[in-house]
Amino acid sequence: MKVLHGISLKVMPGEIVCLIGPNGAGKTTLLRTISGLNRATSGTIRFKGEDVVGLKPHQMVRRGVGHCPEGRRVFQLSVEENLVTGYIAGRGKSFAELRDQVYRLFPILGERRHQSAGRLSGGQQQMVAIGRALMGSPELLLLDEPSLGLAPIIIHQIFEIVLKLAESGVSIILVEQNIDLSFEVADFVYALEHGALQCSGPAAKIAADPRIKDIYLPGLDSHGAQ
Repeated sequence: MKVLHGISLKVMPGEIVCLIGPNGAGKTTLLRTISGLNRATSGTIRFKGEDVVGLKPHQMVRRGVGHCPEGRRVFQLSVEENLVTGYIAGRGKSFAELRDQVYRLFPILGERRHQSAGRLSGGQQQMVAIGRALMGSPELLLLDEPSLGLAPIIIHQIFEIVLKLAESGVSIILVEQNIDLSFEVADFVYALEHGALQCSGPAAKIAADPRIKDIYLPGLDSHGAQ
């Protein structure tokens, strides 16, 4: 049974692309297909000019695609051991260099590097999950619902990191139910429904689209402002 139907999207270096849509629209399936967790039955997925359909997840990581899944899914290991599991040698940076980069982004993780990740707060577990994905030195980072179940102050911290990563040149595909923040950080938005693309365009243009505003942004005016 096909879940995705004729979806076409493009992500440029350092760009944040946001996927929006109701539950069951196919957003998570799309991310899993890009990262190799699901196999595409037709069509192509091109990364840096190479068709990567059929590659396994570890092969995608080696090519520079990181995936931070929905629900965090941290291992019942220490924070630093979780980072070890995400490290891919041969991506141009040493483990220590990437680990220290993660600790600079998330100082609390450095302080708790020896603690079990499973005993951390939800927000700190999300930081571990993102940090683990960054240990592959990705050029494209797939983020699936990074704000799910987090307090507002932690959500804003996570989104600040997303912006920093994009500014450093990392391309990001973001699946997120926090529509307001998504439109604040996104360069480009794709709206999915029933596994098909409904509309797409620059974030400001999509925010002003009456169809999108009525469904996702009832609290925004025609210029996307509160």
